[in-house]
Amino acid sequence: MTGFWRSSLDPEHVMSTYVTRWQDDEWGQREEHLTVEEPLEIRLGGHSLAVIMRTPGYDDELAAGFLLSEGVIQDAGEILEVRPACDDDGLPQANVVEVTLREQSMSEAATSAFQRHFAVSASCGLCGKDSIAAVLSASEPLMEDASHFRVPAVCLYELPARLREAQAVFTHTGGLHAAGLFNVRGELLLLREDVGRHNAVDKLIGHGVLHATLPYSRSILLVSGRTSFEIIQKALRARIPCIAAISAPSSLAVELAEQGGITLIGFLRGRTMNVYTHPERITENGSESSVHS
Repeated sequence: MTGFWRSSLDPEHVMSTYVTRWQDDEWGQREEHLTVEEPLEIRLGGHSLAVIMRTPGYDDELAAGFLLSEGVIQDAGEILEVRPACDDDGLPQANVVEVTLREQSMSEAATSAFQRHFAVSASCGLCGKDSIAAVLSASEPLMEDASHFRVPAVCLYELPARLREAQAVFTHTGGLHAAGLFNVRGELLLLREDVGRHNAVDKLIGHGVLHATLPYSRSILLVSGRTSFEIIQKALRARIPCIAAISAPSSLAVELAEQGGITLIGFLRGRTMNVYTHPERITENGSESSVHS
């Protein structure tokens, strides 16, 4: 028996199917839950800008965060509206959002800038130093913005468990990345899940764009999985001073975090962690002193 159907657990985010389950030399069929993955088309000024494979939900945040973190817009105030696109009959289209900028004349220029950015990013001749220079030319390092930011080590140790407890869809499917925004007391401020970890971060940033809560200069970003260059780039745009991850960062992520003034933490598991850059922001438990201060 094959096929897929919307799960009663969470119809928007979870599908069900039958799988053949093996254990030792025995097998049988059972129902299994899958994370929904569908394309989202982002339109800007009536023109298709990008198609992103994502988990449905918070599509307006994903679109807004994507535009800001990729440099298509420079400021959250440039967005006037994000809404579902409509067909010729005026009916909402599934999986398509339309972004309207306050200055509609900017749409063509913004689209061209985005296309140039991705043409350069995809070129074979682009090296790590060029990538970092391009990001830092658009976003100032965080040295001044986060000069007073400090977080106790004991607070960081508690974040993965708090993130995991809040992951509703992951509990059903085990197939999602998560990005959580925490304050320095370890309180979860915002959580987003998605099949793509970049998308989860963009949704967090998009929430700040749409609710005028950017910059996130007093927050900690925790991501499941590894930390890539692109995640550091997005965090820098949102002015996030500290990024932690369950797994490892890439070499280019570490380089950008160092130059961008971001404290980057990897392998945050149990009561251990690796602090790759700017360790001076991590304080001893119950102390105001910082490491390498």
